[in-house]
Parts: sequence; structure tokens; C-alpha cells
Amino acid sequence: MHSSLLLERREQALGPGAELFYDDPVEIVRGEGCYLFDPSGRRYLDLYNNVPCVGHGNRAVAEAMAAQQATLNVHNRYLHEGIVTYAERLCALHHDGIESAVFCCTGTEANEVALAMARAVTGRAGIVCSDAAYHGNAGLVAALTEVGSGGQGPDAAIRGFPYPDCYRPLLPDASDDALCAAYLERVEEAIAELKRDGHGLAAFIVCSIFANEGLPRVPAGFLAAATELVHREGGLVIGDEVQCGFGRTGHWWGYEAMGFTPDIVVMGKPMGNGLPLAAAAAHRDHVAAFRRETDYFNTFASTPLQAAVGMTVLDEIERLALVGNAASTGAYLLDALQHRLAGAPGVGDIRGCGLFLAVEIVRDSASREPDPAAARQLANRFRAAGVLLGAAGVHGNVLKLRPPLVFSKADAEPFLEACDAIFGTNLER
Repeated sequence: MHSSLLLERREQALGPGAELFYDDPVEIVRGEGCYLFDPSGRRYLDLYNNVPCVGHGNRAVAEAMAAQQATLNVHNRYLHEGIVTYAERLCALHHDGIESAVFCCTGTEANEVALAMARAVTGRAGIVCSDAAYHGNAGLVAALTEVGSGGQGPDAAIRGFPYPDCYRPLLPDASDDALCAAYLERVEEAIAELKRDGHGLAAFIVCSIFANEGLPRVPAGFLAAATELVHREGGLVIGDEVQCGFGRTGHWWGYEAMGFTPDIVVMGKPMGNGLPLAAAAAHRDHVAAFRRETDYFNTFASTPLQAAVGMTVLDEIERLALVGNAASTGAYLLDALQHRLAGAPGVGDIRGCGLFLAVEIVRDSASREPDPAAARQLANRFRAAGVLLGAAGVHGNVLKLRPPLVFSKADAEPFLEACDAIFGTNLER
């Protein structure tokens, strides 16, 4: 009764249509590690939330946040050693071409900064992204989401290319080399269109692991080859690490897992373990060009509070060896799912990269036709079993598993038991 009344109040206070997960929404009042709790004390295994990467309710982060807020928190137009030290440490975690950072509060803002930076450096406007991109929900980055399969959205300076996918490939039964060449040709076509229309090429932007697209298996070498192509055309490569950075893939950065070297790196979500914190980082000269062009200022970014919390998150990732945990626990979970679910009715593909895994739900394995209704039904069944996950991907048919990085092999057991029970029953079709 309480939850239904709260839902009514929510729709009044926030407006009807504000998104909620599950047919029977969950009210959450507390989090600990990779578990969430409702008002009755029922515990849910959290397989969805990547923001609290070092765990819900992490004590070290909470203490750092409280201590800094009690000491000082102001805008960034004063000198503060903590901010400088954090920026230095963050950039040092990347390849040698990443030297300076522009801090923001959200991934949307950081991607806007990255695109503006690329335009300032190159003097051109054209942007190439995947046809199922998601890099934020406001301004220029929102236009990237609207490109779709037509290859062009509302902004004439943006072109899309078919996202690389070995499960539903451009060329059926082709080798990785042939697929790589086919997708590269589509990138070349997008660049040629931008040049023909007078925009030129400023940036090629991708999530390093194509998370929003459904975490597809990408043809080997595609992103390295695309980077070479973009550089030949005078553009910059932006690696959006908002979902896959900070150890998620079993590497510090998704671009390391995918074998390419971006010119600009965008970071967000897990940076502050819940405190709004994001950044775009690049070579010092690129950042200098951006600052000359824009005089960018953000009241709530580059603050002492952000620096203290961000530094503590890095400390916790290292103290708890979470990058290695993502690699080992992610491999264990992927292997367990493949053994349990391979060949199960409705399961088309099972893939993963560290502690980011995807189970693709299809109508039948031969046609590979996506089944978003069944995926939603499965998400609801897992919620009833005390496991929280989401249905995502370009077709809405991919069960997305993305737990906090403190997730262990022991934590995997209740999920695997739920898999045995849920996938052992028939879905309504």
C-alpha cells in the first residue's frame, strides 16, 4: 500500500511518465556493497548500477565527502591543491597523450566538452557516430542519439555508421577481416558525406565497448583501423568511457580492452561513486585550444568536494583490486552463464567484457529476431526473485548485467540460481 501511494505522489510531484523500472516498481531505502534494500528489509542483488562502482554506502567515500564538505567547497576560480593533484593522478592513469582534464558534473556535459574541443582543434564541424549511439541527453550529444539507421539526424553536421556487430553483421558468415573492412567502408562513406557537404571531419565518437548498442562483439581490429582512418582525414577520436571506464572491462579503460587509442577520453558515472563528477581529458594542446575557444566555466565542477571524492574512489579501486576483480569475476560469470544458458529457448547470444555482460533474448535462434517483450518479462521475473537487472540495447532485448565492481563470485551465486529457475520455465509469447 505504501509503495502505491508513493507512486501516486511521485507522478504528481515529478509529472506522469517519469521512468521507473519493472511492472511492480521497487522502493529502495538503503544500499550496501552490491545489495539494495526495500523498506521491509528485503535484500536485492544489484546487477545494474555501475555508478556506485566501489559499492553502495562505501564508508571511505562517505567520510571523504563529509570531511571535505565540512572543510571547504567552493567553485573553481581559486587555487586548490586537491583539484590539481586529482587531475594529475587521473590523467596519469591514461596513455601518454592524455595530459589535461576539463571537469564537469555529468557525462552529457563531458561529451559536449569533448565535441567542442574536437571542433576547436580541427576547425571543422563534422561528427561521425554509430547509428545507435547514446552519449547524453541534452544539446549536441542528444542529436547523436537521433541519427538512427538513416545515417543523418536533425543536425546536418552529424553522420552515423552501422554499429559493428558480429551477431547481426553487415555481411553474413563473413570473417572478422571482411566484416572490419565492411564497417570501415561505412565510416569512410560518412566522412565523405561530411566533406562533400562542407562540414569536414572534426570527430569520430564511440562508446569504447558500444554499451548502448547492446555490448556487441566487435570485429577484431575495427576500432584501431577506424582510428587510423580518422587520423588520416584530420579528425580526432573520442572514446566515451562513461559506462566502461574505471575498471569495468577488467582494464582501467574500455579502449585498452578494445585495442585503440583515443585522442579525447570522456569519463563520468562511476567517477564519484554517486557524487556528480565527470571529465573530458586530452593532450594539453587540445585542452588549451578548447579553453581559448570557449572560456568554459562550470560552477559545480573542479571543486574541492569533487576532487576529494574522486581521489577516494581511485584509492578504493586500487585498495580493493577492483580492476582485477572485474576481469576474474566477470570471466567466471560469463563462463557460468554460457554453460547454463547456451541453447536455452529464447537465448540468442551471451557475451561480456569484464563485469559488463549481455544476454540477448530472441524469438528463435535461427532468425535472431529480437524479442524485447520477453526481455522485459525476464527482467520482471528476476526482480520478483530479488535480482535487479535491466533490458537494454538498440532493440531493447538485451539483459544488461553491470553490477558494482565489488561484485564477487559469491555474489554471483544467487543470480545463477535465479537463472536456473527462471530460464527453466516457459516465457509467454
